[in-house]
Amino acid sequence: MTTLVFGHKSPDTDSTGSPIIWAWYLNEIKGEAAKPALLGEPNTEAAFMLEHWSLDKPEIIDGVAADQPVVIVDTNNPAELPAGINDADIRAIIDHHKLVGGLETKGPIDIRIEPLACTATLMYKMIGSELGRAPDGVKGAMLSCILSDTLEFRSPTTTDEDKAVAHALADELGVDIPAFAEKMFAAKSDVSAFSDAALLRMDSKEYGVGDTKFRVSVLETTSPGTVLDRKESLMDTMGPVATEDGVDQVLLFVVDILNEEATLLVPNDLVKSVAEKSFGVDVSGDTVVLPGVVSRKKQIIPALKV
Repeated sequence: MTTLVFGHKSPDTDSTGSPIIWAWYLNEIKGEAAKPALLGEPNTEAAFMLEHWSLDKPEIIDGVAADQPVVIVDTNNPAELPAGINDADIRAIIDHHKLVGGLETKGPIDIRIEPLACTATLMYKMIGSELGRAPDGVKGAMLSCILSDTLEFRSPTTTDEDKAVAHALADELGVDIPAFAEKMFAAKSDVSAFSDAALLRMDSKEYGVGDTKFRVSVLETTSPGTVLDRKESLMDTMGPVATEDGVDQVLLFVVDILNEEATLLVPNDLVKSVAEKSFGVDVSGDTVVLPGVVSRKKQIIPALKV
């Protein structure tokens, strides 16, 4: 049976590119039938990556059948995976996030989790010299994933390994990193075609603090004003989205990539309290700027308090 390789819901560049990379590896190097899949529509930056490197968009699936062989990449959190994931035959997990727990496998599996900024960096290490056989599209996907997850090395999650792998790939592909990253971030910043609800879910993860469940949404952009111009309608939409998604509150952080800061929308007293307790700021309006905050994984999620 063909193995499905997929990442988390609301796929960003890493959760779109890494399944393509690993499915190539399983097919071409390991001789195992595999295909990449997505758990939703890729964001605009991921779509740019697919077009730029002439990669086919993986099939979008909404669930997995019992006993379906799968490889999970860029997450190990059941909340970010199909509801029936524990009935599938999980063969491997490749990730760079903290271990959450809750996944159940049918037997011993390969698990590789390292404190890197990007899953693709880890895959580069795992594939090793065999990467020389990969087409430029696979290598380009790797480079795109790393530049996305590190915000072109601005994110505090960036490691020396991420930088070294990105530069090695860029040299091999003849890519100028600043120019290519600028194109990627411009694509990510173009959110004009998306509804408010889609924006709130586009790059989001569910996270609980005590008994309070949040949808922690991040919009990384080089044009924060474009998003903040919609703040009133976005805040009006947070309640319905929270209700539909079974969480208590949506937290939206608009990350200004170039100025390396985040603006948190503050629609109510709960979010005001969370902002003040978590980030040590005084909130007086419906937004608050958090200087230096760009990483959900390292700077936002660990700081959250209610």
